[in-house]
Formats: sequence, structure tokens, C-alpha cells
Amino acid sequence: MLVGIVSDTHDNLDIAQAAVDRFAEEDVDIVVHCGDIVSPFTARVFDHDDFDFYAVRGNNDGEWALKELVDNFGMYLGEVGELVLDDHEVAIYHGTSEAIVGALLESGNYDVVLRGHTHEQVHEDYDGTIHINPGGIPTEPAGGEPPAAVLWDTETDDVTFHDID
Repeated sequence: MLVGIVSDTHDNLDIAQAAVDRFAEEDVDIVVHCGDIVSPFTARVFDHDDFDFYAVRGNNDGEWALKELVDNFGMYLGEVGELVLDDHEVAIYHGTSEAIVGALLESGNYDVVLRGHTHEQVHEDYDGTIHINPGGIPTEPAGGEPPAAVLWDTETDDVTFHDID
């Protein structure tokens, strides 16, 4: 299964559309948004016939209408989500609390932890758990790396980052 991962699109329609275009081009099965979509008008970009869509709430996702809209074409998982993808136990959390991110990684309950929030790209093996952060739109003064459309192949565990800024 090919999974597309994105985060922190922050109502930038060009970034969101570029991610969707990459995911459609790569023929992904599932797209996971790790939070900070922000508004329903941006979430609509992810309403696509070619893949299933899942999202968690980010600290900037202030509109409760976001859940209702996403649930019309995908699944809004709330603050923290869990999925099983090809026998991989996956946790999805925006990443607002580093203590929670650390607990998810250290718990031993998950094969993969997907997160966002820091706008910094991460792909690491954390004691046998794959830790992925696709990055996000660079912000001042915090900076950050360009957002990426990340592809994770659940059969091979290959992870590739495709910059979309």
C-alpha cells in the first residue's frame, strides 16, 4: 500500500493542491494529513476519488466545521488517531506536545508515528518505530523546511520526500 503524508498546509491552497497532485500522480491509496489544515476551504482540496483521506486536528485548526466537512469524504480522527495499514500499527498526532510525541515513540505500541507541527522534515528509526514528519510551510521567525508530500510504501517501508513549495 502506498501512503501519502502531508502536514501544516496552513490554508495555502497552492501547497495543498501540489500535495494532492503528487499523491494522485503517484497513485497513493491513502492520504494522511497530520494537522493544521486550518479551514474547510483547504480541506476540500483533499476530497479526491483516487485515495482515502484521514486527518488529525492541529493547533491551528480552529474551525469545528472542518471535522464535519472531512467526515463527508474521509475521516477526521480528532486529536490523536490510530490506523492499521498492512499490519503496521500507526499513530497520527499533530505534535503540539513533544512529551506526547515522545510517549508515542517510546510506547512500543506503534510501528510508525506520523506527526507535524515543527515544520521540520523528519524520517528516523526510533528504536524500531518509524518516525515521520513531512515538514510544513516555513514561518517567521521559527523558520522550518519546505513542506513535502511524503510517500511511504507499507510493503517495503521505503519513505521518500517530495518538496512541494
